[in-house]
Amino acid sequence: MNFYSTNKKSKKVSFKEAVIKGIADDGGLFMPDAFPLLPKGFFSDINDLSFSEINYKIASSIIEDEIPSHPLKLIIERAINFDAPLVQLNENQHVLELFHGPTLAFKDFGARFMAEILSYFSKENKQEINILVATSGDTGSAVSNGFFNMEGIKVYLLYPSKKVSHIQEMQLTTLDGNITALEVEGTFDDCQKLVKKAFLDSELTKNVFLSSANSINIARLLPQSFYYFYAFKQLKDKNKPLIFSVPSGNFGNLTGGLFAKRMGLPVDKFIAAVNVNDVFPIYLDTGKFIPKPSIQTISNAMDVGNPSNFYRILDLYDHNWNKLNNVISSFSFSDRLTKEAINKIYNKYNYLIDPHGAVGYLALDEFINKNRIQSFNGIILETAHPAKFADTMEEVLKEKIKLPERLENCLHKEKKSIKISNEYPDFKNYLLNQQ
Repeated sequence: MNFYSTNKKSKKVSFKEAVIKGIADDGGLFMPDAFPLLPKGFFSDINDLSFSEINYKIASSIIEDEIPSHPLKLIIERAINFDAPLVQLNENQHVLELFHGPTLAFKDFGARFMAEILSYFSKENKQEINILVATSGDTGSAVSNGFFNMEGIKVYLLYPSKKVSHIQEMQLTTLDGNITALEVEGTFDDCQKLVKKAFLDSELTKNVFLSSANSINIARLLPQSFYYFYAFKQLKDKNKPLIFSVPSGNFGNLTGGLFAKRMGLPVDKFIAAVNVNDVFPIYLDTGKFIPKPSIQTISNAMDVGNPSNFYRILDLYDHNWNKLNNVISSFSFSDRLTKEAINKIYNKYNYLIDPHGAVGYLALDEFINKNRIQSFNGIILETAHPAKFADTMEEVLKEKIKLPERLENCLHKEKKSIKISNEYPDFKNYLLNQQ
């Protein structure tokens, strides 16, 4: 299968080239030139398939023969060696827990899969690969964990100073080795802008072999479609309308779900759940996409004012606003409402949900009430362990949150970060001086 750029100004490339380049020469994002439609037998037999078997069938249908069957199975088994259980809240509502990986966030799926894929491809490549990744929190720790001590790969994590939780910062600044944390004076959008400019700088790319581990990289997106199929497998009654509520920031998670739908997953509706960074619901209401500076919230992974994967979503639906509205709804919620939802879910269901999942819960509720749907399978994607936001959780619930051991351990390590400005020349000079 070949991959084209969303800007459609550069030639199609192989999966390998799309992964290594990260972003197309014309600045666009890579997309598969066709989506395989999974056979009916896949869905009728899905209850008999393991998570790994589901993942392999999906991955092999897109990667095809670029990675032979045996190594691809090993890549999947090594990368995704943890569960994604579906927890039922009530007759209609479920939570898909995506935080059972090493860094307790859904980003482990994409980061670990991409690390294994790049490691496989880099064996044929004698040049050192420099991974650039902008993070608003969880991406950084997942990428650093996934790529830690991988031979021939250096990782530079750009994160906004004082705009990630303390636990998130300690996770992404305490590994050292081949991982460098760059603390940017600015917002996540500034970090993302620096990364994108670097890829389009011919002087820099001539001297430094760059790739990206953000959701702009197709290898990050592909495994984010896996768990949508796995969630469907775990449903007891598969005949009710299927609705996914997806906490959304850079929109990679939602795009993974849209990929799954294109491959045949019977999804009736996606809900893009956002905080006060509301450029997407405004677009769905007005047809106008107007990026704006991001606003800091307690659901910080969603603090994005110019989501990259918006352009993939546009491409999937032929830049047709009506088609997009038929598939996706979107709602925005304040920190106050998010805190109320955390408290409500804990008191009503005895379930701890993090701020991002709470926004997903609110959005699902809003959609169901607005459309007066009585019977449905509503699945909220819970993207991070609530303990990663212990300060917020404890403030809302008025009780202590127990930290998992792996989080507790990183709090006692030494933070190592390099402060840089949000000016591109400073970032470029830094990279050139590291070679």
